[in-house]
Amino acid sequence: MFGRSNPLPPHAVRQTLGMSTPAQFAANRANAQLSTGPKSQAGKAAAARNNFRHGLTPFSEFWVLPSESQTQFDQLLAQFQQEHQPETPTEEALVQAMAEHHWLRHRAMRLEESCFDYTTGQIIDERKLALYLRYQTSHERAFHKALNDLLKLRAEKRKADIGFERQEQARATEARRQERHEMKKERHQWEIILAEVKVEGQQLRDLNRDIRESERLPASQRSNG
Repeated sequence: MFGRSNPLPPHAVRQTLGMSTPAQFAANRANAQLSTGPKSQAGKAAAARNNFRHGLTPFSEFWVLPSESQTQFDQLLAQFQQEHQPETPTEEALVQAMAEHHWLRHRAMRLEESCFDYTTGQIIDERKLALYLRYQTSHERAFHKALNDLLKLRAEKRKADIGFERQEQARATEARRQERHEMKKERHQWEIILAEVKVEGQQLRDLNRDIRESERLPASQRSNG
């Protein structure tokens, strides 16, 4: 019978199997805590851009790529703002979205060119070409949706303004009608007062006439009367 060999100590087993010792584990953990990536906002933004490929996905944050011109995008945005003259934060957001989707649509068109062989014109990457075509269509639709939302918002605002103007016109018309009614009513009251004054004047004239006639009669006739 063969004698049973002595078991290896735990640290030897870990070394044989390639496992970390407690000291190595603690050191690795400390190193991991010291290497947690960038901490400043600028560093985090730079790290995010490292994973930023084409920026065409619908939910990705909009950025102007290093290969593109920030100045040209700013000029494009200024042109859209000059054309549409946004007056509210909502209109401003819609104009901003229009500029971004327009920019991304043209970015997709430029990326489509990389899917072709420049010498033969043959497609060399059908999968990417289909992807960029889909993004181009998606951003074109998003551009028109933002434009339609802006126009719809403005139409509703004009409709509300027209309704307000009509209400103001109706109130002004009613006020004028009421004013004419009050003037007519007041004029009628004055006509009644004038008629009463005329009657009273006539009665006073008749009384004066009777008094004068009675004064011209002889005393005997006045007494008989």
